[in-house]
Amino acid sequence: MSPELIAILGVGIALAGLLLRLNARIDRVESSLNARIDRVESSLNARIDRVESSLSERIDRVESSLSERIDRVESSLS
Repeated sequence: MSPELIAILGVGIALAGLLLRLNARIDRVESSLNARIDRVESSLNARIDRVESSLSERIDRVESSLSERIDRVESSLS
């Protein structure tokens, strides 16, 4: 084998090794990011659920208060 061919093969093998290592690192970073995104998503879902619950309770109280006030107005007009 000529020295040029050996050099070409060596560079090819080195590049293949580099690509494999980079791919493995990207996979680790991707799984780490996915885990972080999942944690953020579950945290946001919990917060949204609490806000929805709180808003629902507040709307119910407003509806009840308005209903009572309307009943008083109607009874005074009768």
